[in-house]
Parts: sequence; structure tokens; C-alpha cells
Amino acid sequence: MLTVDGLEAGYAQSRVLFGLSFEARAGEVISLIGRNGMGKTTTVRAIMGMTRPRGGRISFDGRAIAGLAPNVIARLGLGLVPEGRRIFASLTVEENLVATARPRPGAQWNLERVVALFPRLGERRRQSARTLSGGEQQMLAIGRALLTNPRFLILDEATEGLAPLIRAEIWRCLHELKAAGQTILVIDKNLAEMATLVDRHHIVEKGRVVWSGTPGDLNRDAALAHRYLGV
Repeated sequence: MLTVDGLEAGYAQSRVLFGLSFEARAGEVISLIGRNGMGKTTTVRAIMGMTRPRGGRISFDGRAIAGLAPNVIARLGLGLVPEGRRIFASLTVEENLVATARPRPGAQWNLERVVALFPRLGERRRQSARTLSGGEQQMLAIGRALLTNPRFLILDEATEGLAPLIRAEIWRCLHELKAAGQTILVIDKNLAEMATLVDRHHIVEKGRVVWSGTPGDLNRDAALAHRYLGV
């Protein structure tokens, strides 16, 4: 479904990605993991058109998308839950959800289904988004992305800084999405929670994928985890 091949990208004179490559098949959940500053978020920005690649290839369902505008990429079916949530604080919960919604015939996601997935959003649908807790804001960010009805969903640090109970609810949501066949790319530091969700990990080190394998493979190689993840 998504192929990233030899991706190079950076900011001004700073180069961040040095030939990074991976792929995601339909219905699969994959991860990008690694220490901070290794290029994971830059990879997401390049995929979504927010950072223009300097080299390499990105294709979605066989179509080259590197360098396309973010709105064009989103309309092709890629959805993003960005690092830091970036909700619209001045809007209500419901207004946030419908602002970027992409309803279409046969669409899987609508407002009612998102509220069923995250009942707290239904309880607070008339509240200003700025009054939500951090965990509720993250639920809102995920719900907003789902309402674009993405075929490929990217979550960048979706559980960072959240209380354990809220993190558990986010992971429950992701398991439900996987069971429904949603293709997902997740960036996260919680290897234990990802162990039963992710099909394949990809370790990113200094702008390259240096290892890929199953969570079981990674769990059995303590030296690898210590070298690249510090765990």
C-alpha cells in the first residue's frame, strides 16, 4: 500500500533522512521506533507532504506522492494524528470533528461511530476543545483523523505524556481499528503496549531504517534493543 524507498529529507542546510526505506501492506500495523531526533517525525512530514523530499520515492497504491501538496495526499486516503495533537482549541469538540470530515458513500466513519469509539467525546461534544484534558484532546485528534475516512492512518506519539488509564484506552482503540482491517503506521516508545498490536517494527537510526522485524524478534534480542532504543 505504502512504499518509502531511499527517502532523503531535511530542513534548510540540515539533512535528516539518508536513504530511509520501508513499506506497509494493506491491513498491516507497522511502527517506526528509535531514539528522539533520529528522523521519525521528518519521515511522517515527508509522507504527508509537509516537508518536501530531496530524494527517493514515496508511493501510495502505486502512485508517486512525493512532493504533492498535503491536501492532495490527504484526499488520496492518508490520515494523520500529529505529534502534539494540534486540535483547534477555539472550536467545540463536535466542530473539531466535522471541520475536516470527509463523508462519502459507503464511508466507514461518521460522527456517531467516532463518539461510540470514544464516549467521552460524546459527553463533551458542545465543550470548547481547550477545556479538555490532554487525554481527551488526544482522543479528539484521533477521532478527527478517522473522520477523514483514511485508508492509511499515521499516529505520531499518540500516547506520549498521557496517564496510564488514558493510554490503555488509546491502545484499545488501535486494537479495534486493526481488527477492522485499518492499515496503521504508529510511532511510539511503549514497546510493551505495541507488542500485541504491531506486525513489524522498523528501527530508525540517524535517518535510516537499520533493522526491521516482529515484536517477538525484538524482544528476543536484548542487545539490539539496548543499542538502538536504550531499553
